Amino acid sequence: MTADDAARPPEVIRRREVRHTSARSLLMTVLGEFVLPAGRPAWTWVLADTLAGFGVAEKSARQALARAAAEGLLVPERVGRRTRWDLTPAARRLLTEGAQRIYDFGRGERAWDGRWLLLLISVPEAKRDLRHRLRTRLSWAGFGSPEAGLWISPHTGREGEALEVVKELGLAGCAMSFTATFGTIGGEDTMVSRAWDLTGLEQRYEAFLAGFGTLEPDGPAGILHAQTRLVHEWRRFPFLDPQLPRTLLPANWSGSQAAELFHRRHAEWHQAAGQRWDELSLARRG
Repeated sequence: MTADDAARPPEVIRRREVRHTSARSLLMTVLGEFVLPAGRPAWTWVLADTLAGFGVAEKSARQALARAAAEGLLVPERVGRRTRWDLTPAARRLLTEGAQRIYDFGRGERAWDGRWLLLLISVPEAKRDLRHRLRTRLSWAGFGSPEAGLWISPHTGREGEALEVVKELGLAGCAMSFTATFGTIGGEDTMVSRAWDLTGLEQRYEAFLAGFGTLEPDGPAGILHAQTRLVHEWRRFPFLDPQLPRTLLPANWSGSQAAELFHRRHAEWHQAAGQRWDELSLARRG
């Protein structure tokens, strides 16, 4: 594991993994969806072939495996001329927490009491890198910023997470938090539209609906590929969607439809995809 990665908490590693479609991020999806529940090591060729279905070259797949091993997530084991990879305890914890977040996301709706969590944080304009890090961390935590120096969330329980962020960035001394309800001046919907790009997020949800709404994978191999793609694309949304209360969302919010589709498709394909993975994992290949 690199010095930088050793200093990063698991939550930061997960956020990094969902930003781009890469050999590494696809590998993490496969490990969490198939290797973790199977409870057994996976052969190099099985992992490489699965990633090849997404256009990942074998060299890139092997590099992703080596990097994951260097970071303490995988342990290689030589069996004759072949190599298989097992998850470390750290990887099992990381993937288990990630799976819970992915599969729980979009289930149910929490009641909202109308209260907002407000953060006032002053960062000098000259400290652009620090401002960027603060924006990245708070945005990933679901906060929005309708005005410079002001961050808001309808989830008052996230105050502890915000405190951790400002402490880690050395900003605790210049930050303040409040809880409040919206007043009679201005419009709450206007504040929300300035704090979050819900239009862009809805476009992502609509693309997800278009990609999986009518998809009918062909055979076990097709189902394995479809399930991998389904989970890989869905795992981004828990980090992109601030999960606003329904009263703050546009009418006919696509996120609700996308969540229903994800859970339905995952249930439909789960067994067949798992069986196909088991067949590949137990097959012998020179």
